[in-house]
Amino acid sequence: MRVVAVFNNNVVLALDELGREVVLTGRGVGFKTRPGDDVARERVARQFVPVTNAPTVAKVLADIPPEELTLVTELFGDAVRELGSPLPALSVVAAADHVHHAIERTRRGVHLAHPLRAEVAYLHPRELAVAEHLLDRLNARLDVELAPGEAYALAMHLVHACSGSAAMEETFQHSALIRQVFDLISAALGPTFQPDSIDAARFATHLRYFFVRDVQGCQHAGQAGGLAELIAAQDPAAHQVAQRIRALLELRLGHPISDDEVAYLSIHVARLNSAAHSSSPVETDG
Repeated sequence: MRVVAVFNNNVVLALDELGREVVLTGRGVGFKTRPGDDVARERVARQFVPVTNAPTVAKVLADIPPEELTLVTELFGDAVRELGSPLPALSVVAAADHVHHAIERTRRGVHLAHPLRAEVAYLHPRELAVAEHLLDRLNARLDVELAPGEAYALAMHLVHACSGSAAMEETFQHSALIRQVFDLISAALGPTFQPDSIDAARFATHLRYFFVRDVQGCQHAGQAGGLAELIAAQDPAAHQVAQRIRALLELRLGHPISDDEVAYLSIHVARLNSAAHSSSPVETDG
């Protein structure tokens, strides 16, 4: 295998013998390594073979400390196997990414509300029970105490892991796209935007449901009446940010986003801007 890109001392992007992009992790695997070099196989601890977007997977892994990745690989793997499923490699990446951000939020004293508590408890009781045990095991080995609500998010990661690697790939791509949307909103609303707020969590949930509808070819269309025009008139700044989000989604998804979907995006952006109590108006292009 040959190195394509070095993300840090512990993560590299490479081409395997079949010409596929693979993400390799291991202590020192990228140390004193340049693109074109042969991979130091003895330093490779794990190999991930994403279907698409391997550089994004590598970037995510580069942000996760190796000891956290090792811990989640072990404990999350145990949980998936307890549910009777094999462990898709990308499900480990998504779970480790979530746990890493949960740890960072906890250290900052921020605790997210999980708006799908009731749905998870009703639809996935077994996965939730396993996730609660997984959370206990994580907390026993971390230097912070993750909130009990994290079990609901971990349960959804278990659901996706057990549904197969293809679903996990899609979920992982959508998670990356939600982050890009939040980056766009943060740039528009400024430093008072709170990505860990309840309103932001609701918006993330809205985007999750949008992706489900989009995959099924069931975008909202022709149902919102004149809502889009009303929002554009009453809150043109929020509508313009929603249009930027639309452009981003269309670029990444490769097809148009309906006016109705943009109207609902505008509502969420307006709510986020109001909750931020910003003294500055939303930045626009006009």
